[in-house]
Amino acid sequence: MVWTLRIAGESVYVPDYAAIIEGAVGRLVEEGAIAGRIAVHRAIVQLLELFALRGRGVAFAGLRELRRLSELHKEGKITVEYVGERLRLRGDEAEDALISEVNSAVRELAMSIGGAVVTGDPVIFDICRALGIPAIFTRREGERTLILERFFDEETMSVHLKEGSYPVAKKGRPGEWRYVRLSSERLTREFIERVASEIIEEAKRRSDAFIEIDRLGSTIVQLGQYRIVIVRPPLSDGWEITAVKPVKKLRLEDYNLPPELIKRLNERAEGILIAGAPGMGKTTFAQALADYYLRMGKIVKTVESPRDMILPDEITQYSKHYSSIGELHDILLLSRPDYTVFDEMRTDEDFKLYADLRLAGIGMIGVVHATSPIDAIQRFIGRVELGMIPSIVDTVIFIKNGRVDKVYELRMTVKLPTGLKEVELSRPVIEVRDFLTGELEYEIYTFGEQTVVVPVKKLKAITSRWQELVDRVKEALPEASVRESQDGVVVELSKELLKRYRRKLSRIRKLCEKEGAQLRVVLKE
Repeated sequence: MVWTLRIAGESVYVPDYAAIIEGAVGRLVEEGAIAGRIAVHRAIVQLLELFALRGRGVAFAGLRELRRLSELHKEGKITVEYVGERLRLRGDEAEDALISEVNSAVRELAMSIGGAVVTGDPVIFDICRALGIPAIFTRREGERTLILERFFDEETMSVHLKEGSYPVAKKGRPGEWRYVRLSSERLTREFIERVASEIIEEAKRRSDAFIEIDRLGSTIVQLGQYRIVIVRPPLSDGWEITAVKPVKKLRLEDYNLPPELIKRLNERAEGILIAGAPGMGKTTFAQALADYYLRMGKIVKTVESPRDMILPDEITQYSKHYSSIGELHDILLLSRPDYTVFDEMRTDEDFKLYADLRLAGIGMIGVVHATSPIDAIQRFIGRVELGMIPSIVDTVIFIKNGRVDKVYELRMTVKLPTGLKEVELSRPVIEVRDFLTGELEYEIYTFGEQTVVVPVKKLKAITSRWQELVDRVKEALPEASVRESQDGVVVELSKELLKRYRRKLSRIRKLCEKEGAQLRVVLKE
């Protein structure tokens, strides 16, 4: 379309980048708030094209808004015209700089034609007022019901929408859930795109929403209590939306923890790992623990990506995506919180930041994916010095089916590792004990150039398999010293007893071979 002369008395509106990607112009037209001519600067189309080629989710929302304006133009409700010259936008420029350049061109256009700028950005609105340019601020108060929210009810944990498939939901609670088909009709690509655009528009508008990550092929949004992942081609074979919502917010008291564990959390635990498989309730427990420490009068902060914890306003939530690890390190050291909750630790940098802050004296609560509690500890092996692990991590809490399933404590000692016999093999050993029973379950130490994690409990179970055989040998050789070993039976006796028991030892050896055990005879001096 080509720009024509303005008709006397006709209103002209010039939307900026924010108004287009938020879908604000079409909404205002449908509500009857504006009418007349809509002058869209060609630089906005140019910017949306550039971002779409980069796979940015906001670009698809903006292009959808332009299609909606075109439909309203055909219906005769407004007149849409594309005006202005294309800008020389450099693809290697920072996105904020590109957006600022385009919005500057929009203001220049509005001044030249006497139009009013339509914007959803409070900064742009204030600039327009300072320059004397008429402006309409589109930010709407309150929340609207999204299409996505209609798929949720009180027991829905997550909703899964994929083009060409039936919409399904996971209902129940962690560890006890079921898949439910929500419709008998398959979803179309157009429907998924409409839902995705609505989510992005709402995320740009609401103060409790963030577009955490927007990459080629994927967008991650935190929209109130919903954590939403949008995936599109070429990353996936079709458009897909996964939305997760916490079913219930719990307090630490709701977990009915043993008094010993509560006392440890109050007094000694400062290097805490919360581990569990995906969907088992790790973040929910971390959220409850953060709230508990806040109620104790502690200063608590979080590092998240996305920021999906539902916490009181007194707890500051930092985004890992919008800052560097070095910046987070400086902020947390200078602000000196009593506890920092690090949600979703995955990369080497995450574990390094956790270790550095813990060694600096800040209480750390880390959340990691693990299928068993010992796996959470092994995530640190190779990332930090082995001897430093007990100084960094002192308590491991394993969550299963939404409840605390296991609690480990770590201690450093010098001893002969379980299963070894020579005293010369004594070395520094990290003992991993069941906190509630005190039972030793794992030992971690270096053997040669390897770091080994030995399941002591299983090792003892294997060793005890020869106990019955040992009892039979003791009956046959009452004057000898008989004990169990890892691979069988050890008999200690003098030379005189050896001569006397030679035939019995021969029969015992055959018995041991039959049972799969080894017989070792040791002469006493």
